[in-house]
Amino acid sequence: MKKVHCLECGEVIIGRADKKFCDDSCRNNYNNKLNSDGNNLVRNINNILRKNRRILKELLKREELLKLNKQKLTDKQFNFGYFTNVIHTKNNTTYHYCYDYGYLLLENEQVLLVKKREKPVIKDKESKKA
Repeated sequence: MKKVHCLECGEVIIGRADKKFCDDSCRNNYNNKLNSDGNNLVRNINNILRKNRRILKELLKREELLKLNKQKLTDKQFNFGYFTNVIHTKNNTTYHYCYDYGYLLLENEQVLLVKKREKPVIKDKESKKA
């Protein structure tokens, strides 16, 4: 019978013939090493996005709209290069969003902060009859 060795620690594996790891710890360590490079990139980007959202939320507080100088965002280390989505309006304006909080770059180094509104649910006349 051929001896099978753990892919992580190299110990001889006892058990099923198709077993690759000696225990859960080795399996987890192996997969964490395998995925660590990509995970670090994603983790760093998510941290930037969360920080951007937190800054927008903090500045907006309970307001739906707030106009302020772009420097105020820069002072709080807001990173304008990272956002989750972009919305182009019919008026040819472009809003950048970090999840549910967004901003519109205006003239004279001004920025308009916005909070995405939930779309109201429109009930169909047919569904009321049922």
